[in-house]
Amino acid sequence: MQQQLSKANTALLILFLVLVWGINWPLSKFALAYMPPVLFSGVRTLLGGILLLMFALPRYKKLNFSRTWPVYVISAIVNIILYYGLQSIGLNYLPSGLFSAIVFLQPVLVGLFSWMWLGESMNGMKVTGLLLGFAGVGMISTGAGGSSGHISVEGVLLALGSALSWALGTVYVKRKSGSVDPIWLVTLQLLIGGVLMTATGSGVESWGDVHWNAAFIGSLLFISIFVIAIGWLVFYKLMDSGEAGKMASYTFLIPVVAILAGTLFLHEPLTLTLVAGLACILVSIYFVNRKPSKRPSEAVG
Repeated sequence: MQQQLSKANTALLILFLVLVWGINWPLSKFALAYMPPVLFSGVRTLLGGILLLMFALPRYKKLNFSRTWPVYVISAIVNIILYYGLQSIGLNYLPSGLFSAIVFLQPVLVGLFSWMWLGESMNGMKVTGLLLGFAGVGMISTGAGGSSGHISVEGVLLALGSALSWALGTVYVKRKSGSVDPIWLVTLQLLIGGVLMTATGSGVESWGDVHWNAAFIGSLLFISIFVIAIGWLVFYKLMDSGEAGKMASYTFLIPVVAILAGTLFLHEPLTLTLVAGLACILVSIYFVNRKPSKRPSEAVG
């Protein structure tokens, strides 16, 4: 049963998500100066999963783990291990705002994959959006390299890989959404992915390279609590109330917040070429998510 939210509460929750998921990118880049990337991916997702477990346990009757465990494992691999792992490594190669702009091609890719595998509609505006999105990535990856030493092909490829894994994970969860509880899904994928990445990081990286200071611990806790645990709870709250579609239409603001935060606090470069590439990506996301007109006869004028 859906629990409807008031317009004011919906707006506040969407604003919260846009802000914390936007701030997440420069904050994660900052934290990576104090902790190796694989360990960072594992620890932040594991902490988020442990926090969410408190909300999931009262719903234990909806777990059905013996029947649904493959869904949790596959979603953990795609949505957590690949998505968070690639982004944590990739943030070492690109400014955080630009990395997030490329990753937020995810809604464009979801539109394409949903058409291919879920039978959802594809129209001229969506096709235009796809072309604009890839043009924007091309502008960022080719034009930015000459204006800033912080851009690399590796970073662009890792950002695209992060977007691709998130898109595939989203489409997979869409197909399996009727068979699993959403809170248990995000909790277990965080726990499974967090444990595996922390174990992997412990083997390939050194805990001795972690610099435990107040700034890093504060960043790690903010990301684990607000971005991952509370962020995903808010996301599913909006989805349960029937507001997921509206929330998706505002995700294009997240890379804007990330770029502004990165420019203000990390002094990341912002050039006309990068702005143009970002504009292409934002317009592409809008086109792919825009609802087509109902009928020509209903149009005004």
